[in-house]
Amino acid sequence: MGKLTTHVLDTANGVPAAGVKISLYRIDDDGLKPLLSTSTNQDGRTQKPLLENDAFRSGQYQLVFSTAAYFRHCNTPVDPIPFLDEIVIRFGISDHNQHFHVPLLVSPYSYSTYRGS
Repeated sequence: MGKLTTHVLDTANGVPAAGVKISLYRIDDDGLKPLLSTSTNQDGRTQKPLLENDAFRSGQYQLVFSTAAYFRHCNTPVDPIPFLDEIVIRFGISDHNQHFHVPLLVSPYSYSTYRGS
């Protein structure tokens, strides 16, 4: 069985991003269906996979990372109206038997992501 995981790295400070709020949604014909809300641990990861086993299905998903709140909490300078407040990543899972890893590398002014394994 496959699973979905994530990892957040703070590229502005060169550390794992601990305490980033993450919300996960499934996208269907009726819009966004909330699946879970969690936060990253000291390693910038979640304590367990975001989805696994029977909960992990093929389909469209959306991850929302609350990064401006994280940077403010870490005393990293952020504009009063942040350039990046919440980062939204929409992605598709076609084979739910694989491991999908969605890392986020982030600073107050940039981010990147990719499909990891």
